[in-house]
Amino acid sequence: MGSVTSYESADGRRYRVRYRKPDHSQTDKRGFATKRDAELFLANVEVSKSRGEYVDPTAARLAIGDLGTVWLASQTHLKPSTMRVVEMAWRVHVRPVWGARSIGGVLHSDVQTWVGELSRKLSASSVIRAYGILAAILDVAVKDRRLAVNPARGVALPRKVRKRRRYLSHDEVGALASAAGEHGPLVLLLAYTGLRWGEATALRVENVNALKRRLSVVENAVAYGPVVHLGTPKSHEARSVSYPRFLSEPIARMCEGKARHELLLGDGLVHMRRPNTSNNQTSWFIRALETAGLERMTVHDLRHTAASLGISSGANVKAVQRMLGHASAAMTLDTYADLFEDDLDSVSDALDKAAAISNVGKMWANGGQTAR
Repeated sequence: MGSVTSYESADGRRYRVRYRKPDHSQTDKRGFATKRDAELFLANVEVSKSRGEYVDPTAARLAIGDLGTVWLASQTHLKPSTMRVVEMAWRVHVRPVWGARSIGGVLHSDVQTWVGELSRKLSASSVIRAYGILAAILDVAVKDRRLAVNPARGVALPRKVRKRRRYLSHDEVGALASAAGEHGPLVLLLAYTGLRWGEATALRVENVNALKRRLSVVENAVAYGPVVHLGTPKSHEARSVSYPRFLSEPIARMCEGKARHELLLGDGLVHMRRPNTSNNQTSWFIRALETAGLERMTVHDLRHTAASLGISSGANVKAVQRMLGHASAAMTLDTYADLFEDDLDSVSDALDKAAAISNVGKMWANGGQTAR
């Protein structure tokens, strides 16, 4: 058990608490204005020690920048593309503000103010990503017994606003493919299989099963500057994607003259680079959109188009999920909920027909009186 003693200071009488930490080393805390405050602190220390919840105040002096570097190095489970975004958010938004601050010096109100400031200049996704990094680092501090609680948790975050998606019709896809010239088969491949750009550009000749019209998606190519990193698909699972019969000939031409291990797209040796769709008039994709008379969109919108065309053709949600490589059908429904609006009408129409031949339908058709 510790002890409480008084001492004189420039501000009058103050109280000091002496106690032993779990490792039996002695320490103290000074500056209590009343003896009761000192005794309450000591009691809390003894309770936390008995419960195994004691946090050494000196351990909270570690700078967030130091712990953040350790945390960042531990994120080996992240894909290279995700890791690059996380590193950038840490370097640009988190470390400049919090790097020199001790983990014990972070207040909940400080984090909320920071989130508010970021929200005025960044998108909701960027704010949430930066906040998530700080909160994760402080989670480590809690697990390391450097903090009792994470002061960043419970902060109000901005809401993500779902961007309007651009879905092309069959005719618009055909017009875009025609305007894309030599890249036309690639446009059709993306719009009718739902492959991500990295998945399509990582396909090899050996991944094509012409008899079954199947593409084996086993790799994903992500470019960072001049370097292309190969990894597993986003879901971490390989999948088989079927393609329409009319794509058989274009895909066969892509395979001509190439060895089985060579890339399906391009020259077979170098991974194709994603076309710039921000504001680059030299991009073949932007030129094709303008030639076809279509509004600005991204290459990834062709994946959304594939989902739209599949659903409108009558494909069930499970089939669309497998084509897109989503983790679950629920994810597909959440992502493309706007494509199922017409299904609400078909459901109510089907229920109306079923009820019409039942007692319920007959009763309400007669003003609520049971049919006889």
